[in-house]
Amino acid sequence: MAEGDEQQQELTPVDLQKKVYFLLEQLQEMASSLPLKYQQRLPCELLSGLANCLLNDTIFEIVKGLMEIQHVTEKHLYQQRLQVLHRHKMELQEITTQTTDETIRNAQRLLLIRKHREEMKQTDMKLVLQLDQKHWTIVHDPICDKRKIKI
Repeated sequence: MAEGDEQQQELTPVDLQKKVYFLLEQLQEMASSLPLKYQQRLPCELLSGLANCLLNDTIFEIVKGLMEIQHVTEKHLYQQRLQVLHRHKMELQEITTQTTDETIRNAQRLLLIRKHREEMKQTDMKLVLQLDQKHWTIVHDPICDKRKIKI
């Protein structure tokens, strides 16, 4: 028997119940920090079921690992976005230093700002699609499909 299973066996029913209540309370706190439209999609029965699943140390470790992967992915995508913003800033500075005529400089600057706005919109859409793709991969993983787990 695995070590986590042995520890689970040693807990009394009262201890297990306390642990479930604690986990449920934590999940409810997390859910309450979500926008209202998402809170409505998380009924108490679902949170209670998740709390019971988290009693199993294996599932808990998987969830913890998935959260770490999500944080690293979000950090990486944020860095990509910052690189684009930095490049935009450098391009604007370049126009300022290269063009001496203020009228031409302002016209070029306005055109570049429009271009940057559109490029940023495209970049953000690409980043969101990457996040969605990661979500899709996790949700449709054959291991998760057995229980229809959605992250």
